Amino acid sequence: MKTDSIFYRIFQSIPTTFFELINQPPQLASVYQFSSVEVKQLAFRIDGVFLPNAAALPIYFAEVQFQPDKKFYSRLFTEIFNYLDKTELTNNWRGVVIFPNRSVDTGDTERYTELLNSQRVTRVYLDELSSIEASSIGIETVKLIIEPESTATTRAIEIVNSARQQILDVATIREIIQLIETILIYKLPRLSQEQNIFLIYIPKIFLIIFAVMSFFLMVISGDIKHLTIKCLHRMVSTTS
Repeated sequence: MKTDSIFYRIFQSIPTTFFELINQPPQLASVYQFSSVEVKQLAFRIDGVFLPNAAALPIYFAEVQFQPDKKFYSRLFTEIFNYLDKTELTNNWRGVVIFPNRSVDTGDTERYTELLNSQRVTRVYLDELSSIEASSIGIETVKLIIEPESTATTRAIEIVNSARQQILDVATIREIIQLIETILIYKLPRLSQEQNIFLIYIPKIFLIIFAVMSFFLMVISGDIKHLTIKCLHRMVSTTS
């Protein structure tokens, strides 16, 4: 799964996250719908769009860019302006670009300096989100995407524990867990979904027991990395 697909799942499941990223009130999410829009005349689709339910609110175009691309801004503004030209909506617009860090932001900007220096476009660098003291579950989930591999699983456990304390809706918690599982699989490509070390499902006491059992199983099998997620699901179902 590509990084932009992960972000779009986050924005679909926790839309307040998008507005927090751009320092807007998270309550704005209630008057927006996140979706993809199609320009039939030109046969292309823009995936990350927040459409408002009022003409006074701007349309937000969200773009995730994790690879250097000299033509990135050319493509971005071409898509936006083509959509604005063909749509019947008369709303104003804003563009939001999400980078892992500034070193990936290598697109040629000379032709678009005025746009990039205006309020039209917001550039978000994920490695700079650490300066946010009180982050929401959504923001912490986004930050997990660039968490170092060595600490990603530990951080995932912390995020899920926080979600269980802060969120009452069981379906939302389940969706967050699935998102975090997807992020871990993306970050640890050596592990398949069936083999992903997804320890966040296990209460601490069962984690200790499972670790001891797993150690002997790994010694026998000679495989010290791969644990099956099916076993974890089964253990969770017996403890929930």
